[in-house]
Formats: sequence, structure tokens, C-alpha cells
Amino acid sequence: MATKRNGTLYIGATSNLVQRVYQHKEHIMKKGFTAPYGCNMLVYYEFHDSMFNAISREKQIKGGSRKKKLQVIESMNPQWLDLYDQT
Repeated sequence: MATKRNGTLYIGATSNLVQRVYQHKEHIMKKGFTAPYGCNMLVYYEFHDSMFNAISREKQIKGGSRKKKLQVIESMNPQWLDLYDQT
């Protein structure tokens, strides 16, 4: 999730991507990182066969530099489009 191109980034794992992005977009979760920063654009996602693998990948991405995070996003979404409608 991002605020805009090269803006604030949020990385997380979920078992229901569509529902979770909807919650971010509608600010349903009042406490948390995305609401105060306005992270409501889905700019990158991956599907994994287990939650364990998803969380491992989440930690790997979070542990990387900002430059690496931007490269991961732009490898899938070079124009930083909101991918929510494509999920």
C-alpha cells in the first residue's frame, strides 16, 4: 500500500487481499499505520500458498532498503497504478 508514487509505503500480509485493501481504503481500521498516513493505493501484491510463506516474504521485503522496495513495486507496476480493481 502507498500514499502515492514514491510516497509512504505500508507492507503487510493478509489471507484476504480484497477485504483488507477495502478496509484500508475505507479507513475501517482506525488504529494502525495506514489510516493516519493515508496509505490507500494497492501498488504491489504477491500470492503465496501459505500464510507462513507470506509472512516470510513480508519480513524479507520489510528488511530491505527503501530503494529495493521501490524496485519491487516498479517491477510489477512501473506506473504506480492502484491495482485494487484488478484483484
